[in-house]
Amino acid sequence: MKKVNLCLLGASGAVGKEMLKILEEREFPINELKLLGNKDAGKKVKFRNKEYTIEKADKKSFKNMDITLVAVGSDISKKLSPIAVKSGSVVIDNSSAFRMDKKVPLVVPEVNPEDVKKHKGIIANPNCTTIIALVALAPLHKYGKIKRIIASTYQAVSGAGKEAMEELESQARDWADGKKFEINAFKYQICFNLIPQIDAFDKNGYTKEELKMLNEGRKILHSPNLKVNCTCVRVPVFRSHSESITIETAKKITPKKARELLAKAKGVKVVDNPAKFQYPMPLDTTNQDLVFVGRIREDISAKNSLTLWCAGDQLRKGAATNAVQIAELVLENLKDKK
Repeated sequence: MKKVNLCLLGASGAVGKEMLKILEEREFPINELKLLGNKDAGKKVKFRNKEYTIEKADKKSFKNMDITLVAVGSDISKKLSPIAVKSGSVVIDNSSAFRMDKKVPLVVPEVNPEDVKKHKGIIANPNCTTIIALVALAPLHKYGKIKRIIASTYQAVSGAGKEAMEELESQARDWADGKKFEINAFKYQICFNLIPQIDAFDKNGYTKEELKMLNEGRKILHSPNLKVNCTCVRVPVFRSHSESITIETAKKITPKKARELLAKAKGVKVVDNPAKFQYPMPLDTTNQDLVFVGRIREDISAKNSLTLWCAGDQLRKGAATNAVQIAELVLENLKDKK
C-alpha cells in the first residue's frame, strides 16, 4: 500500500493522542508525519519509536500533506481546514464545523462508506453519540427502516476533554480526603452526580448535543424524515458513552431477528444475556473499537418498536478510530502523487 504524508492538527489533545495511538495500532502507511498544535508547540511526542516535535500551525503547515486529521475545535478548524484543502490535502475533521454542510460528507465507515467518494476536500467525522448509536442501528434500519428514535445518552466526562477527566479524578480524591470540591470543567460537581445538559440549550428546549443526533442521523442514513427525540446526560464515568434507545420501524423487527442482524454487523458485539447478568457497560467497552449492544427487547408500549442498550468508547470509535477508518477509505481512492 502506498505510504502517504499525514498531518495531525491537535496532536496533544485527548482525541489527537488517541488518533496517534490508533494510527500506530492499525499500521497506517505513513511516509512523513507532521504534528501541529498551538498550545503545546515544542512538545516532544513519540510515534513508532521516533520522536516528533509538535509545531505551531500556520498557512504553510499543510504543504505536501496528503491527508490531514483535524482534532481541534470548530473555530480553529473553520480557519485552517480550508487552507489545508487548498494545499492539496484531504481533511478529515473531528469538529462540528462542517458536519451539516451539504457539500461535506458525514461518514461512519460501517454505515455509509460510499459517501467518502463525494468529498470536495473535507470529510466530517460525526458526533460521538451519533457514531455509537448508528453503528448499532444501521443494520436494523437497513432491514426494517427506522421511522423514529427515542434516545437517552449517558456520556462520559472524557467527551468534555482531558480537563474534565482530571476534574472527576480530583473530585473523587478530594471526597476521599474530606476536602472541598473544586468545580471548573462543569457548572456543577460531576463526582457522584448527573448533569442533564451537554452543550447550550436551543430555543426549543433541546441542547445542541441532542439536536446533533437528529440532524446527523438524518444525513448519515439518508433519511430526511427520520424523527429523533434525544436527551443527553453527563455521568461520572471516565470513558465510554452508553445509550438507551427505542426505535419504531416500518417493518417489525423481533428481538431474535435484531440479535441475528447485529451479530453479523461490522463493528458490533452483541452482549445480551440478562439471565447471566451480561449486558454492555462502559468498563467493558473502554479502550476498544466495537459498539456493544444488549438489553434487546420488544417495546411493550408500541407496535413495531424495539428497545436496546448500547455502549462504546467515544474517544476511540466515537472519534479517533472513526476518523482513521475514514482515512483508510480515502487512502483507497487517493491518486498517486507525481
